[in-house]
Amino acid sequence: MTETIGCGLHERFLRGLSGSPGRVAVRAGAETVSYEEAHRLALRWAGALLAAPAEPPRAVGVLAGKGIESYVGILAALYTGATVVPLNPDFPAVRTERMLRAAGASVVLADGRGLAALAETSLDLPVVAPGGDAGTRLRTVPVSGGDALDAPARVRADDVAYVLFTSGSTGRPKGVPITHGSTHHYFGLLDERYDFRPDDVFSQTFDLNFDCAMFDMFCAWGAGASVHPVPAQAYRDLPAFFAERGMTVWFSTPAGISVARKTGGLAPGAFPTLRWSFFAGEALRCADAADWQAAAPASAVENLYGPTELTVTVTGHRWSPETSADLGVNGLVPIGALHEGHDHLLLAEGGGFAEDEGELCVTGPQMTAGYLDPEDDDGRFLKHDGRAWYRTGDRVRRLADGELLYLGRLDSQVQIQGWRVELAEVEHEIRSCDGVEDAVAVTRPGPNGTELVVFYTGVPAPPVELARRLRRSLPKGMLPREYRHVGEFPLNSNRKVDRGRLAAEAAGRTPAVGG
Repeated sequence: MTETIGCGLHERFLRGLSGSPGRVAVRAGAETVSYEEAHRLALRWAGALLAAPAEPPRAVGVLAGKGIESYVGILAALYTGATVVPLNPDFPAVRTERMLRAAGASVVLADGRGLAALAETSLDLPVVAPGGDAGTRLRTVPVSGGDALDAPARVRADDVAYVLFTSGSTGRPKGVPITHGSTHHYFGLLDERYDFRPDDVFSQTFDLNFDCAMFDMFCAWGAGASVHPVPAQAYRDLPAFFAERGMTVWFSTPAGISVARKTGGLAPGAFPTLRWSFFAGEALRCADAADWQAAAPASAVENLYGPTELTVTVTGHRWSPETSADLGVNGLVPIGALHEGHDHLLLAEGGGFAEDEGELCVTGPQMTAGYLDPEDDDGRFLKHDGRAWYRTGDRVRRLADGELLYLGRLDSQVQIQGWRVELAEVEHEIRSCDGVEDAVAVTRPGPNGTELVVFYTGVPAPPVELARRLRRSLPKGMLPREYRHVGEFPLNSNRKVDRGRLAAEAAGRTPAVGG
């Protein structure tokens, strides 16, 4: 059996392979793949990825839906020793092209949906298509057993394991490189905190270009357990899906709780098989945590927090029905204490450092060294005490026991059902629409979480036309729920656009503005 090879992220899979060779590593729909099968496939696909470009790739794009090809494809990309760039085939072609170029990918592994998406770009990259040539203009590369690797490539701690992209205020995504050393520290801490085991069944609700998906995959694989992507239809009856799969570990955004409640699946005792329940990506309400705990009485419920720049999550609070609600502010669950090995500072609003409340800044082994484009670093990192600190843009309060409370965002970056969205990016794209002079994006509470509303000036346009234009450049999760034309924007006493009034109007709390 293959032995582990140091700090590489794929070591997690190799550990699972060693202990659970015949167990299911991934079940996607009706398809399953065991650890042994996934390992053999990944070695073959990795060989094809290395042979496809003229030179060994620095970065490998994986453009596939949540099927066997995407999971094994991510593993294969890691086996090459290159950086893996998980991508969503449902994203607009222009966005996919920007990300592949920014990451420096010289080869792509794609399924059928990925091939179709890649064909809409202007890129001319070799493509490894394990499912076969889709008959497109793309240079698809056959997978040959003769190219298979004997073993995964060795990597160093400072090599980049993966690059994920977050929303950027300049109208382009920001690439976040995360090293093998950062993931090694992260998953080592999780191994100490949780008792995951080979018979666990992990949900996989997140798209694979979302960093929380790394938690699902590599926590499961490190334990020799299985990963089960959750299809959309499962939400119609989550209790039945959990029972059929024997689900023991759940991880989603808090919006998943709202969906379960809406479909009648959040009754007390509805999820008896769950041992662990995790939520991240947006603020978790105490009322939602309590309802989920009642539905999963045998499960520990945790609220996790962390931006992509700090390697998936960097704090955690274990829900207690007796004490957590009393600790919360504005009905929100605390986000917990920082992971071991990390320090934090609180920046005061007027400058300097605060003792109990301010912008959270973090440093430690999970922090990225910077964005792919150094220009994006401006304003996101600070130097203090001889160290670099990541400015999260989140306002928090420090409790006496060292745990943190999330109070809200300081800037225009918001969470929309787990998506980190820069309002400036949405505004940038709206302004590019014909007839639009200026635009302001705000948020409002909706039945399933936070929603985006755009106010714009210029020539009125049918909302369907604006939405059609935005779909060319923005993912579905970043699309506004409503578009409102105004003659002019309201101004505050400082003669700046009164975003507060617009947000209140969007939520129906003030009269309509500018006609």
